[in-house]
Amino acid sequence: MFSKKLASIILTVILLLSPLSIININAVTQSEISAPSAVLIEVTTGKVLYEKNPHEVRPAASLTKIMSALLVLEAVKNGKIAFDTDVTVSAKAAAVPGADVFLVEGEVMSVSDMLKATMVASANDATLALAETLAGSETAFVEKMNTRAKELGMNDTVFKNCNGEEEGGHVTSAFDVAVMSAELLKHEKIIEYSSIWLDTLRGGKTQIVNSNKLLKSYSGITGLKTGTTEEAGSCISASAVKNDMAVCAVVLGCQSGTERFKDATTLLDFGFANYKMANLALPTEGIEELKVSNGMTPTIELECDVNKKVVLSNENSKKITPIIELPESFAAPISPGEQVGVLKYLMEGEMIAQFPIRAKTGSEEMTYKSILDVLLYWLFAF
Repeated sequence: MFSKKLASIILTVILLLSPLSIININAVTQSEISAPSAVLIEVTTGKVLYEKNPHEVRPAASLTKIMSALLVLEAVKNGKIAFDTDVTVSAKAAAVPGADVFLVEGEVMSVSDMLKATMVASANDATLALAETLAGSETAFVEKMNTRAKELGMNDTVFKNCNGEEEGGHVTSAFDVAVMSAELLKHEKIIEYSSIWLDTLRGGKTQIVNSNKLLKSYSGITGLKTGTTEEAGSCISASAVKNDMAVCAVVLGCQSGTERFKDATTLLDFGFANYKMANLALPTEGIEELKVSNGMTPTIELECDVNKKVVLSNENSKKITPIIELPESFAAPISPGEQVGVLKYLMEGEMIAQFPIRAKTGSEEMTYKSILDVLLYWLFAF
């Protein structure tokens, strides 16, 4: 009797402790994500880690503001405007419907504060004021939005306004939102805005609160943007960083805010549990030197700059194979920096990266003149 009771206690302890040690989200099924459309990507490489109807065309809601913010930050980077540039509110911006920070016609606020209002409070008035300042009118700004979308390969997207208000034909897809989110996150400054939970404008007179509840509940979250309209449903593009890996989960069309946060959390957890970033390693042998034919030196030294990170799943992390493609010899003349071969990396037969192998040292072609020059050098050198 004692042994059975002891065995029962031990079994119970094992069952209680085992989830702590074996938690691993090996897969996310379509049914686990309530959103009709979703994508999870690694931000720096753009690698898709999960997708569900990724190119299904849907209303954009305030995720539209991701593109608006991108154009603003690119304008700052290019010196067209600055964060302290004054933005004067037009009558149109002051009267725009939807979420706002109660801007009034003629009011002046900096680009930085307008961007804060856009990303934290999802303020339509602030977004429109920025658009007019940058392009002269919302129409001209929207043209820039659509041009930039095409440049990024966002083929499912058509913008009709700068803030995401419901308008016929104003659409995007989960994949396209992920693409523009990744592009926006290249500007590290955006995290200073998208990670704000609670802040103020107008010298502390106006309080703004972020609707992205993951900022308070998810470790490693960095933003990025929520969006909700009756037609679009509850949407989010959620970015997070853990263990040197940045991922972004996009879910569109959820029936409630609770569902969108649950879906985003599930996708972020899946990404961090099953993938990691890795630096490609230079092979220890095979890229030291290369024989030279008809050269003044028999060999040249080689170099190869392997400077890329790749996304690896826990299952294929040891399946990367480097392939060195070099000729048996290379005909002179060869100049330093000249490409003489290529280093490829294959993962399960698929090429994931390649880098040029270059000459670190050069070699002149062997001619009567080059031989004579060497003889004269040694004759008169001493």
